[in-house]
Amino acid sequence: MNDITDMLPTRAKRLKDATNETHDGLDKRIMSADPFGSRNRYGRLLRVQYCFHRDIDALYANPALDRLLPDLSARRRLAQIGRDIADLGQTAPAADRPPFFGASDVDLPTAFGWLYVAEGSNLGAAFLLKAAAALGLDADCGARHLAGHPGGRARHWREFTAALDALVLQPDEEDRVIAGARDAFVRVHTLVDAAFAGVFAVASSDAPS
Repeated sequence: MNDITDMLPTRAKRLKDATNETHDGLDKRIMSADPFGSRNRYGRLLRVQYCFHRDIDALYANPALDRLLPDLSARRRLAQIGRDIADLGQTAPAADRPPFFGASDVDLPTAFGWLYVAEGSNLGAAFLLKAAAALGLDADCGARHLAGHPGGRARHWREFTAALDALVLQPDEEDRVIAGARDAFVRVHTLVDAAFAGVFAVASSDAPS
């Protein structure tokens, strides 16, 4: 590998740069809803997570992805989120549309874009797990899906980004990875707006005119 290639940012870094604005806007939107202000609000956040992970759940059983991504099935979190919802005495939301990904005809670059968002959220979940603890929840009750991987969050993330960076892609496929990640962030943003609609409405009415 020549010196110029060595200086180029990795695909994971390019993806981060390409989605930074969208990601930052989503984070601010979520935190403005104070999702750990009560168990009720946390339950809304769980419903967001459930709907998003339902969209991508089929990817964790995809044979092509399994050959590319280490420990793929262990990264699946939909069932854990469902148990967290049940711990709060709530019911998982009904599907408002078919999942984004089905069991077949998966575009791998797009899938990696969506998985980038899912895996990134797990990397940053240590902070959220601490916030859930203030509500009396932990990795055994109510916050299972926020628990770190036994091998460590950072190691789990590095394994994912190594697989992402190792993909051999054409320029149009590179674009689809970025588009997939952006679409995933937009999907979560839409789910947040729906789940916290009442919270945002109250906040808006309380704001000085």
